[in-house]
Amino acid sequence: MSTLTKVQVGDSIGNVQLDPVSRLDLIKYAGASGDYNPIHTIDEEAKNAGLPGIIAHGMWTMGNLSKLFTPFYEEGFIQDYSIQFKGMVFLHDVITLKAVLKEEQGDTLHFDVAAVNGQDKEVIKGKVTFLKYAQ
Repeated sequence: MSTLTKVQVGDSIGNVQLDPVSRLDLIKYAGASGDYNPIHTIDEEAKNAGLPGIIAHGMWTMGNLSKLFTPFYEEGFIQDYSIQFKGMVFLHDVITLKAVLKEEQGDTLHFDVAAVNGQDKEVIKGKVTFLKYAQ
């Protein structure tokens, strides 16, 4: 099991590369979230909205960022999460999730997080506060 006890300020906790974004991913997310905006699932509707093709829900991408912290669920939890949407995620994009420890205050860890597309452009940038359980 991975552990956050050895992570130092400036360290990455590892990158997670997602499978290419599929239409089925977005259809499932639409059903789970209740966001049925057709720009996320129907090519023609996305093009009618001026997009080159369907785009992933921003919240789908944001939710995937939590996968960076899954290996540490026995050590604590995400206490706070804030992000900025920086770009669109398109069908078949391969997204890489990243987190770097920026500050440690006792049991509170502050991370810079990002989701980066295959062209190495940030599509999401933000911060995560992770609270470790008392030892």
